[in-house]
Amino acid sequence: MMFIFLKEWGQRLALLTTALFMSSVSSANDFLNDPSYNDFKYQTMQKYGLSNEQIDQAMFTAQNRPNILKIMEKPGESKPWYQYQSMFLVDSTIGRGVRFKNQYADALNRAEQQFGVPKAIILGILGVETGFGQNKGNIITRDALATLAFGYPRRSEYFKDELAALIAWSYKEGYPTDSIVGSYAGAIGFPQFMPSNISKYGVDYDGSGHIDLRNSAPDAIASIANYLAQHGWHPNQPIAVAAQYTGNTPDAVVSTDLNLPVPYGALQQQGVSVLNQSIDPLELVSLIQLQGETGPIYYITFPNFKAITTYNRSRMYATAVWQLGTAVDSRTQ
Repeated sequence: MMFIFLKEWGQRLALLTTALFMSSVSSANDFLNDPSYNDFKYQTMQKYGLSNEQIDQAMFTAQNRPNILKIMEKPGESKPWYQYQSMFLVDSTIGRGVRFKNQYADALNRAEQQFGVPKAIILGILGVETGFGQNKGNIITRDALATLAFGYPRRSEYFKDELAALIAWSYKEGYPTDSIVGSYAGAIGFPQFMPSNISKYGVDYDGSGHIDLRNSAPDAIASIANYLAQHGWHPNQPIAVAAQYTGNTPDAVVSTDLNLPVPYGALQQQGVSVLNQSIDPLELVSLIQLQGETGPIYYITFPNFKAITTYNRSRMYATAVWQLGTAVDSRTQ
């Protein structure tokens, strides 16, 4: 009888413990009652082999951050180019980049040789993304991704995938999910990789046995180079060149899709030209237009420019990466 009593008491205690845990999860996880939360957990369990309890534990204390949704509606790329470039192409940022370049010269040179991506472009991405590590973000990545996953319908599936990847990565590396911080959109570390890209393109370049994009600049350098190498970078090929347009119908010549370049000669016939440089008329290029302070600015771009836009689709972003990286790489101190 005593055995039966103890067994029944043990079962009741287990049920009570589970109920108390779920109650605490409910009160501490702002997203638990979202209609799609259970589907999210199921998909995460199926893809990454995690348990229901592991996912609930990873989401414990998750908070909704409505301010993130407001930021998403007005990103930096909504500015005109002449304002956008002033956020990055300034002496303070360039000087910081030169110091970073000198400190990590070995890793930059090694990555350039191994992956074929110029150190100027690696530096440009590091500068635009985080000011060479100065602004990595301080928002709990789990909360940022969950807010977008369950509150930003336009891209909810994308952010659910990234939230799942974050949870899986945190268990693999042994990081509590609330210890990982980054940008308002869920990007992490020096290069602002989204969680799913860490396992796809991350490189352990300092020999630590871990891919640490939050603290290891060499890992970040090689990971950026690896990413671009796998997204269409062509070693020793140009990126972009300043152009001028003398026609009256820019919409007819400015590229609407960088995946559909045209022969440079065709653009020449419509009033496009470059200064102090020759381009083969059969070379496939694109023409982009940015808004300068006194009027439009034009650039002829090549496939390597398009490769940069796979990191961020904004043409202003790719132009800032190219120009900032070039400015940093050209200075010695």
